[in-house]
Amino acid sequence: MRGYSVYLLGRMGQFVLVVFIGINIAFIVTHATPIDPIEQSIAATTQFGSTNPEAIALMRQSLRELYGLQGSLWDQYLVFWKRMAVGDFGPSLSAFPTPVRVLIWRALPWTVGLLLVSTVISWILGNLLGGLAGYYRNSKALWLAGIVAMAFHPIPYYIVAFVLLILFGYVWPVLPISGGYTMNMQPAFEPAFIASLFKHSILPVLSLVLVGLGGWFMGMRSLVSNIVTEDYVTYAELGGVDRRRILASYVMRNALVPQVTGLAMSLGAIFTGAIITEQVFGYPGLGTLLVSAVHAGDYSLVLGITSVSIVAVSVAVLGVDLLHPFLDPRVRTTR
Repeated sequence: MRGYSVYLLGRMGQFVLVVFIGINIAFIVTHATPIDPIEQSIAATTQFGSTNPEAIALMRQSLRELYGLQGSLWDQYLVFWKRMAVGDFGPSLSAFPTPVRVLIWRALPWTVGLLLVSTVISWILGNLLGGLAGYYRNSKALWLAGIVAMAFHPIPYYIVAFVLLILFGYVWPVLPISGGYTMNMQPAFEPAFIASLFKHSILPVLSLVLVGLGGWFMGMRSLVSNIVTEDYVTYAELGGVDRRRILASYVMRNALVPQVTGLAMSLGAIFTGAIITEQVFGYPGLGTLLVSAVHAGDYSLVLGITSVSIVAVSVAVLGVDLLHPFLDPRVRTTR
């Protein structure tokens, strides 16, 4: 138990360090942009007529305080971390006066749901098919499944998304191609809304699953192909142990350890793919919100989405890391 406590403290320290560095980079990049949100707000307010210079000066001062842009860069940095500690990113420029926090919390469940479902499906299917293909090497059905999975793997997310959009939206229009649910439908925990939610998520999830499946398949098949040549597997087969038990207990369990590590490493890349996929399908998640914020020059919203994304991905990676020792007990004794 003491070994796991040391492992936990080490992973928590890494988590804090990664979040701190990532958010600092986001702060530096957003503050280095030539776009001035204050002047944009003033320009949008005064474009339809002349305004008293004193009123503009007061407006500029109020907006700088509102956006946390008063004083030197160091003063802005301290104000940013004070707000970050309570989850306050100020108001949105493009949806003024709606707080950034409100916009993010509206979009976050969509992205989390999309990522969670697509990641779990691709990871489980890829590892299952890859494990079976590595153990039953003479199966033509598994060989064909591997060809299909590997064919999609090098294709970018957005290409697969566009192909699915054209195929199921225009050539064979059986699935919705935009939005998170049917227009004008009131969100509620009802069968009609849940069915609409499911139909609208099929294409975004499918585009992420098809691309992610091949990597897990190839990795698992390679690991299993090496493990089946080990002496303890050969001994179990000669001893008459049921092949399904050998596959599940002797082969797959050992091969899953590096796959769990790979899952943690791939979460950041999956989030990038989700942003593009959401934009293609008009899915109301953080990706769509981020692209809209960039186009509108919404300084606060971009910084808020980036910070929340860094924390969310880091939390997911931390969760996978904390589960790792339960799959591989050697981790607790080597840390």
